[in-house]
Amino acid sequence: MTASASTIRQAEAQQVRDRIAQLECELISASAARGKAKLQNVGHEFRLQRAQLERLEQCIAWMPKRL
Repeated sequence: MTASASTIRQAEAQQVRDRIAQLECELISASAARGKAKLQNVGHEFRLQRAQLERLEQCIAWMPKRL
C-alpha cells in the first residue's frame, strides 16, 4: 500500500478513537440515568467501535513505512 493509504487508515483510526471517547461519555451518563436500553445500545456500539479500531490498528501496523 502507499503512504497515502496509510494516512487514510490513520485518519480513519483517529475518527474511531474520537467516537469511542464519545461513547465512553455516553456510557457514563447512561449508567447515571439508569436507562437500561440506552446503556445496552451504547455498550453495543462501543464494542463494535473497539473491534473496528483493533482491525484498523492491525492494518496500519502491517503497512510498509514509507516517508
